[in-house]
Amino acid sequence: MADGTGTGAGAGAGIGTNAGTDTGTGTEPAAVRPRSRRHPWAAWRRWRKARPFWGGLATVLAGAEISAIPLAPLKIMLHQGIAGIPSVLMGLVMILMGLSAWFAPQYRSLAGVVTVMIAAAALVMSNLGGFLFGTVLGVVGGGMVFAWQPVAPVPAPESSQASATEPGRATPPGPHDAPPAHHPHLPPKETR
Repeated sequence: MADGTGTGAGAGAGIGTNAGTDTGTGTEPAAVRPRSRRHPWAAWRRWRKARPFWGGLATVLAGAEISAIPLAPLKIMLHQGIAGIPSVLMGLVMILMGLSAWFAPQYRSLAGVVTVMIAAAALVMSNLGGFLFGTVLGVVGGGMVFAWQPVAPVPAPESSQASATEPGRATPPGPHDAPPAHHPHLPPKETR
């Protein structure tokens, strides 16, 4: 059949459509539509910039370093005492704080403070804080998590032509519409 309605053997290929002449109007299957190459990277950048990513990464690395150094078989860890089990627990809590900074950035202040406190405690309780590297990285990462602030979205500027051409739309007040400023060092003016 020439019109593409297809019956018989060719019916499964394109019932009611002209399968060979699709012009890319959005009706083709999702696997056929071309996708932008940068789409995953753009989504990654948006996700990374919306949270304290680098501080969380430093915190996760510090926690992994503090908890990995004393890892040994359980029998040896029990003999280590205060240097064994608490080191692993402090490292795991630091990893948890780094992940919470990534996936729940609204708790970044708490995560930053707890990370700095645990990193300072690891200096005494865990092989000099993972041979000093874990403590320094934890303090820096916790400080970065605590100090991070979300960027406020910039409002799109409205063009003056659009507001002048739309009927019934009021123009925003300008500096000439503002009430006069009151200066506390000058006496108020008397009006008659």
